[in-house]
Amino acid sequence: MRPTATTRTVIPERAVLSPMLQRLAAERATGALMRDRGTLYLADGQVVHAESPATPGIDVLLTTSGALRSEGWWDAVAQAGAGQRVARYLVDSGRVPGGALELCHLGALYDAAFFALAPTHTPARFRYGVSHWIGPVRPVPVESVQRETLRRRELLDRIWPDALTDSAPVAPTAHPVDAPVPPRQRRVLDLVNGVRTATDIAQELGRSAFHTLVDLRRLAAAGLVEPVRPASAGSASGPVRIELPEVTADPDLALLRRLRDALEAL
Repeated sequence: MRPTATTRTVIPERAVLSPMLQRLAAERATGALMRDRGTLYLADGQVVHAESPATPGIDVLLTTSGALRSEGWWDAVAQAGAGQRVARYLVDSGRVPGGALELCHLGALYDAAFFALAPTHTPARFRYGVSHWIGPVRPVPVESVQRETLRRRELLDRIWPDALTDSAPVAPTAHPVDAPVPPRQRRVLDLVNGVRTATDIAQELGRSAFHTLVDLRRLAAAGLVEPVRPASAGSASGPVRIELPEVTADPDLALLRRLRDALEAL
């Protein structure tokens, strides 16, 4: 059957991670969707920004990559934050090329959305009319964000099925290193100390939290790291470990590679 002008895109049920987000997209809403592990900002039903405490912000990604000096970022915030045009100011002032900003913003958006859309038992809230101070960069359809998040979850599970590596402190094992560790994974491995989590390591390196999860799961699959598991309730034996609240972490592989390669090339 040939599609008509009124044919609607049907999103597979598995790709609907948040029914509320789906409804907001359908009604072309503008505002902030606040969930347990992050916030998605919508404009006219599309995702225009995302933030999560589990991921480095766009400021960290820009400054760590060398695309922008730290003082340049804070100047942009001071000059254009109140008018919600920080992104536009960075480009118009010549501090960041438009393409580099768009790429970095897209990476930060998908990174934070991955965590913000993690399963939760806490009801989400939506504040209509709220806009982020960074201002418009490039909107992303809700369907794309949900599909990307699912692909990222599936990629992690294919690498190593134990999701505890994503949230718990990670410790090195006594397993001998039989083969050279790739430089990206080596930088992660060097920060594994039994106390830092994936989020801590990503913040320390100033790089995508999701890419850090990928590296940690590959290191776990190689037998080089393991999560510090919380002590069993009521257990009177064994070493005492700090029990942290467990959180569940949530790409088109081509998109993942393009974002990673482009950010590393900045």
